[in-house]
Amino acid sequence: MFNHMVEETEEVDRVFQALSNRTRRGMVRQLAGGECTVGDLARPTRMSFAAASKHVQVLERAGMVNRRVEGRQHICSLRPEPLREASEWLGYYEKFWSESLDRLARVLEEDMEESK
Repeated sequence: MFNHMVEETEEVDRVFQALSNRTRRGMVRQLAGGECTVGDLARPTRMSFAAASKHVQVLERAGMVNRRVEGRQHICSLRPEPLREASEWLGYYEKFWSESLDRLARVLEEDMEESK
């Protein structure tokens, strides 16, 4: 069931803002496989540690990533809860998309029958 409180939170806004960037979506995908250092996250796009760190900060503000420092290593892990909340928000509206697509399919079928 949809939680109306989810829709009204700034946390969901931050998740969608964080996911609006291709690089950050790639980082989330990479972190879904397990912990990574910031250097590991930077490597696929060949960006600097500083640039990758800024992307990680956006993910941290969205609550999607935890970062801990061990020596000189910045180790990141994924926090799935904010993604679940965003998914719930999208899921609530999925029924409207499905109903619209079903109506469209019916209209197209009727048009095809009339054309015969």
